[in-house]
Amino acid sequence: MRTHTVISESTADTESWAGNLAGLLQPGDVLALDGDLGAGKTAFVAGVAKALGVKGQVASPTFTLLRDHEAGEKRIALYHFDAYRISGAEEWYELGFDEYLAEGGVAAIEWAERIAKTLPPETIWINLEWLDENRRRITISWSDDRPFHECFTN
Repeated sequence: MRTHTVISESTADTESWAGNLAGLLQPGDVLALDGDLGAGKTAFVAGVAKALGVKGQVASPTFTLLRDHEAGEKRIALYHFDAYRISGAEEWYELGFDEYLAEGGVAAIEWAERIAKTLPPETIWINLEWLDENRRRITISWSDDRPFHECFTN
């Protein structure tokens, strides 16, 4: 497993780095986002969505559990999940969300630790840690040869 850590100085930084990372994403990729409330998970997904050019505004799907963003000019859909209200793997399967992982879009899952056992081994893990009002520590972990660490250089 490869790991890279960077400090984001602002929401704009977080969205920019997420957009850079999106340039290396492929259909079927799963992004598992973890971090405290307000750490920037939704901002990260917004940066990915903007770079992918998907349709629809990005907002946290806390109460809907899923926001399905139709593919835009880059032809990759984004499935934005929030697993905060999911009780675990059994409920994830019962709701059929696992089926979206095979749809060929990019799945971004906030609070992914709640369903970690259901995710594929090649999942890209992104942890956002709140350092202060503006700064966040972003750690990305991945298992293939893509140069994700290069997405996080100034």
